[in-house]
Amino acid sequence: MRRSRLRHLGLAGLLVLGSLTAVGTLPASAADAPSASPSANEQPASAGLLEAMRHDFGLTRAEAERRLAAERDATALEPVARRAAGNAFGGSWFDADAGKLTVAVTSDAAPSTLRAVRATGAQVRTVEHSARQLDAAKARVDRLDAPAGVSSWRVDQSANTVVVDVVASDRADNDVQDFLKQAREAGPVTVRSVLSAPRTFAAGTVGGDPYYTGNVRCSIGFSVHGGFVTAGHCGRAGAGVSGWDRSYIGTFQGSSFPDNDYAWVSVGSGWWTVPVVLGWGTVSDQLVRGSNVAPVGASICRSGSTTHWHCGTVLAHNETVNYSDGSVVHQLTKTSVCAEPGDSGGSFISGDQAQGVTSGGWGNCSSGGETWFQPVNEILNRYGLTLHTA
Repeated sequence: MRRSRLRHLGLAGLLVLGSLTAVGTLPASAADAPSASPSANEQPASAGLLEAMRHDFGLTRAEAERRLAAERDATALEPVARRAAGNAFGGSWFDADAGKLTVAVTSDAAPSTLRAVRATGAQVRTVEHSARQLDAAKARVDRLDAPAGVSSWRVDQSANTVVVDVVASDRADNDVQDFLKQAREAGPVTVRSVLSAPRTFAAGTVGGDPYYTGNVRCSIGFSVHGGFVTAGHCGRAGAGVSGWDRSYIGTFQGSSFPDNDYAWVSVGSGWWTVPVVLGWGTVSDQLVRGSNVAPVGASICRSGSTTHWHCGTVLAHNETVNYSDGSVVHQLTKTSVCAEPGDSGGSFISGDQAQGVTSGGWGNCSSGGETWFQPVNEILNRYGLTLHTA
């Protein structure tokens, strides 16, 4: 890349068109994910990040600093509390109002188990179903053939149920009703109406800071040693990739879509990688230091080549999404962050911890919406990649 371009971007190399802030959530497939930097190594939040949290969450500087610290603590505490709960574990999430991790424990748990979980410092809520039971119910729903009117389904640990999202205008459809009947037979299921079906966020060739494959524009995810990761629907293995200036970068070395939505691209021809997320002037460009994943309920931000920097909250993990073109993708993380065509593949980051690459969603950044991302640790594990960290 040219030096003038590096000065424009603020930090060198293949900048991750990504995001930052608080915390993402742990997908089932990332249970054995590579460990990340401990919270003690977290760098102080930048002024730009604190300003973004003021703008997007209505927090004062002091409130934002306290929330970020609480989210880091919850991230470190979650695996400890999970082990303490053992087979009685019913899920966990970050309670933003209390500033603490909440751990669900089944009502038949021994008193000693409840004491052990409370001793970790987590809040405890008793529930009927264990996380293992809920995951098994969702797995049974995954085996069903979803019609277009069913947009997604996931385990909602705080509600202790499997939530199925249905497009409101299609709720009375016979195929939708048949799907819901079968889903309820799979286990505890709650149905929620949503405004529209999700779609992927690839786009035709337009200006911005993208990468291109053919006539498709997407956003770079996170740098890895040897290349970068991005969304699978942006290109197939073997497809050539060019950068923002249309110079050749490399090729898709691996790609999976549907079922998954991830890919990785090799880097060469004068391009190189750095552990950076682009802040687009809204916040300063951010260094990536690891890929630690935190609970549902935490704040998170996203950056992409179309809509740049936006923040929101992690809503769910391990969600199955039925995109409007009929492509079903599993184990995505759902957020309240908006996105638009061309943002696909861009990064979600919490603090200095990589979370995932943008897959798709519904809505836009004018009226709002929801966006899903593919967790980065699953991509690293699948292809044997190493995240490029500072």
